[in-house]
Amino acid sequence: MTDQQGTPDQLPAEKGQGGVGATYKLAVFEYENFRGKKVELSGECKDVLEKTQRVGSVIVESGPWVGFERPSFAGELFVLEKGEYPRWSTWTNCQSSYSLSSFRPLKVDSADHKLHLFENAGFEGRKMEIVDDDVPSLWAHGFQDRVASAKAVNGTWVGYMYPGYRGRQYVFEQGDFKHWNDWGATAPQIQSVRRVRDMQWHKRGSFGKLELKK
Repeated sequence: MTDQQGTPDQLPAEKGQGGVGATYKLAVFEYENFRGKKVELSGECKDVLEKTQRVGSVIVESGPWVGFERPSFAGELFVLEKGEYPRWSTWTNCQSSYSLSSFRPLKVDSADHKLHLFENAGFEGRKMEIVDDDVPSLWAHGFQDRVASAKAVNGTWVGYMYPGYRGRQYVFEQGDFKHWNDWGATAPQIQSVRRVRDMQWHKRGSFGKLELKK
């Protein structure tokens, strides 16, 4: 991890954490529109505010990453895929939380994506299986907004409290989540989900299906 002045193409080509053979590169800037002091990251950072007073904009050279509201990966989180984020409104639509204090790479285990959502904790109740697709509204596919447990069978996903990928975000890396507290939620509410895309993996188009199992 270094901190220096420069342009985005000076990001270090180091191996980061979070994926087999993956390279992670991210730069944060003190002010909006990529101005001011620049801090470069190629691995997890528990407190970027030790390097700069604030985070006003971000460039993700390669990722994906997840940024957190508070140090030590605490508070509200924001998924940051490859691209430019010139101001806070480009990484969140929440008016009450927009600061970024810590970052870590997101694990991407494969190019395939499969997610199981369950109505009740412990993988009980109605089940929805999502395969290689993004779902802007669970309601539109006959599934309610109550999601109390989940299994990320393949790939990395992000869930949102509201339809249209709005509201608080929750990350699902490969594994089992028996209770909504396991993904940092205070209530079992998710209304939309999408795949976190690694631009190196996803060169092809993706087609998917939805299955609702009672």
